[in-house]
Amino acid sequence: MSAASCLRSEDQFLCSICLDVFTDPVSTPCGHNFCKNCINEHWNSNDLYLCPLCKKVFNTRPELHINTLLSEVVSQFRQEAQQKASSSSSEQQAAKPGEVPCDVCTGTKLKALKSCLVCLTSYCETHLEPHLTALGLKRHQLINPVENLEDRMCMKHDKPLELFCKTDQTCVCVLCSVLDHKIHEFVPLKEEYEGKKAELGKTEAEIQKMIQKRQLKIEEIKHSVDLSKEAADREKAEGVQVFTALMQSVERSLNKLIETTEEKQRTTEKQAEDFIKELEQEISELKKRSSEVEKLSHSEDHLHLILNFPSLKAAPPTKDWTEVSVHPPSYEGTVVKAVAQLEEMLSKQKKKLFEAELKRVQQYAVDVTLDLDTAHPALILSDDGKQVNCGYVRKKLPDNPERFSNHGCVLGKQSLSSGRFYFEVQVKEKTKWTLGVARESIDRKRQITTSPEDGNWTICLRNGSEYTANNSPSVNFSLKSRPQKVGVFVDYEEGLVSFYDVDAAALIYSFTGCSFTKKLYPFFCPSLNDGGINSAPLIICPSASLSLAIVAAALLKISARRWSCRLRANQNVPE
Repeated sequence: MSAASCLRSEDQFLCSICLDVFTDPVSTPCGHNFCKNCINEHWNSNDLYLCPLCKKVFNTRPELHINTLLSEVVSQFRQEAQQKASSSSSEQQAAKPGEVPCDVCTGTKLKALKSCLVCLTSYCETHLEPHLTALGLKRHQLINPVENLEDRMCMKHDKPLELFCKTDQTCVCVLCSVLDHKIHEFVPLKEEYEGKKAELGKTEAEIQKMIQKRQLKIEEIKHSVDLSKEAADREKAEGVQVFTALMQSVERSLNKLIETTEEKQRTTEKQAEDFIKELEQEISELKKRSSEVEKLSHSEDHLHLILNFPSLKAAPPTKDWTEVSVHPPSYEGTVVKAVAQLEEMLSKQKKKLFEAELKRVQQYAVDVTLDLDTAHPALILSDDGKQVNCGYVRKKLPDNPERFSNHGCVLGKQSLSSGRFYFEVQVKEKTKWTLGVARESIDRKRQITTSPEDGNWTICLRNGSEYTANNSPSVNFSLKSRPQKVGVFVDYEEGLVSFYDVDAAALIYSFTGCSFTKKLYPFFCPSLNDGGINSAPLIICPSASLSLAIVAAALLKISARRWSCRLRANQNVPE
């Protein structure tokens, strides 16, 4: 078919015999038009001379003449059709690397618009037209262009892969289903496609959920960064405020020191100036008397000398300067005193900072309960799991893997693998104890060494006053007063374990730069009771913030009960 045959407007110029655009159109006596060659061949192959359209029979073979007008119109139509087809082809893009080319195009391969699974051919827009207009081709299955259409044919039987073998989970042709897979379960490829498509829909939904979760996680991380920035800004502002106050205090102390010293120096200088002025005045008087004495001693007038001698014989009255002296002021201890005052001020400021820090870490308080399954057989735990001390008898308990067998320890039930937590322990009236946190993997069956290398970060008291941080190496330190309540704070990501004297609001010790990779548990060791001297228990106490939360929860519970009672009472009151 010519290029013009791809246009819908060509129907009025089609020969009803060849179904193509007229070539040398001629008209029959009944008025119908055909290609000259088509009508002649039609009459040559039949015994009757009849019109193929109206079926009119002619007794003699009609003489045919070229329809000049129709021939000119068809010629013009062909030219226009060729121009439009050429223009349409130029508008279509040539196939680029990686794109599917048209299998019909000769010369420059245009980009395929569709692939036919029946013809196993890919078509550009021009060559696809028959599949869109011809009745027989419309039934073919068109898909988006794909390469290697031959892969859709059975390699063994050269038939289209139209079935899916559910037994072997593979695509097969019709012959495969009756020969190689005859006892297997089959479904049409379309049915399997719909099932797989539904599964992909579920997968897509799951992926979307995963995307949403990750987007929420991104928002959560961004929120954490914002919170961190706010906390950092607050910390910087507080730091600037504190250190500005400290620098101002230091500057005031320095100015006071300089002013006091200079005042002492000015007093000394004034005293010295007054002495010098008085001495210079006496020297002036003495020089005047010396001049008069010298002048009188050279006088040759006997009477004059004798008469004036009594008044010049004695020295003029002067002050006794023997015991007079200028003593430099003492500056000893001035700087020490100023520094001591500054230290006192710094100590007060430091205490305020520790109080603020303790309040911050107390926000992460958790309700810790002792884990009975981890307790050494000699330990005695209270029913509520809040107290532990060492007994005299080793109880017979199941030797489960979690239990400490050779060290009098017990862990808390609560664990930490991220974030922060804080708990407080009363150590009042005890002479020995060990507190801190331990890794889940700590050895519980042999005598353990309290150190980070063995998976625990602890401090301890020995002999009533000897405090030690069980670091590597261990650090001995002294405290101004014995803590009655110890707070333990852990920041998992920061690698920080800090211990606080809760009542004094003072930091006892911090393990820094720790690397945590496993769960951490609160660690308690009440130590031997030493004949009753160390019999007091370690008591887990709720922190102030946790106590407020517990009180608030209790008040809410009481309030809920009261409202429930009121509602029940109201229901019994008749209207």
